Amino acid sequence: MSSETSAPQPTCERLDRAHIDARLSGCACLPSLSSIDSALRELLGADQRYTSQIAEIIRRDPSLTARLLRLVNSVYYGMTKPVRNIEEAVFYLGVRQIRQLAMVTPIIEDFQRLAEGRKFPWRQFWRHCIAVALMTREITDLLQSQDDEIDYVAGLIHDVGKIVMASAFPDHFTEIYHNRAEMTGDLLEREREVLGVDHAELGAMYLRRQRLPEIFVEIVQNHHVPQQARVQRTITAAVHVADLLVRHTKIGDSGNKTEVVFDSWMESPGWKILFTRQTDAEKSITRASLNRSLARIPAILESLV
Repeated sequence: MSSETSAPQPTCERLDRAHIDARLSGCACLPSLSSIDSALRELLGADQRYTSQIAEIIRRDPSLTARLLRLVNSVYYGMTKPVRNIEEAVFYLGVRQIRQLAMVTPIIEDFQRLAEGRKFPWRQFWRHCIAVALMTREITDLLQSQDDEIDYVAGLIHDVGKIVMASAFPDHFTEIYHNRAEMTGDLLEREREVLGVDHAELGAMYLRRQRLPEIFVEIVQNHHVPQQARVQRTITAAVHVADLLVRHTKIGDSGNKTEVVFDSWMESPGWKILFTRQTDAEKSITRASLNRSLARIPAILESLV
């Protein structure tokens, strides 16, 4: 292979795990991951939900209030008359959407602080993360409706390793992602070659150090190889497929420039874990449902990021 087509040789020193782990000790924590608006979550999980109480909690967070009103007035909800009242917005959106919105707001704001000053199309990256969260929920709902938000949060934080890399290893991050248009080959291999670990492993190391539940550590670590998940294989597979769908549709920008060919996700490990027993007719229904969900996402994202 000629030097013109070969991947550039790393200029940064490749680090061992001990050095990487030590560097992570100085990486800022994400408080939203361990306490995702606990007052609101507790209220929304109660048997009796009072719109006025929910609205009062939302009012304490101007950022959440603004996102809520933008979302309810977005094209997706097709409101003929603008909604300006928080109680009315809560009524239209419903408990699940409010709970998910409450998670997006602090997590994305924490992500932004962690990656502050690092050159990268971060707004498009947040859009990718939110889109994967939304699609993960759509996929799990096709199998069995979820009562909690594990799948949604897992989709939202699946690429946290890239943010941690930008924060704790800025030179390595720049070398890996600066010339993304010229990037060839597998991104994870390139990350391992330059840094010593890929973003999935780095994200898992970071979340474990932050004492997050092991369920999130496993999903983040294996979202590219869901067949290796031991406990949460279904949700890990859902995140895997959601990531492929969102990347194919080019919603946002994950930083991975490897093209996802149409329908290639149906041969992916995640798809086989989730849908291998479906008949051809059931697969067609699944594909149609996922396509409808993908088509709705851009309007939702416009109101959030």
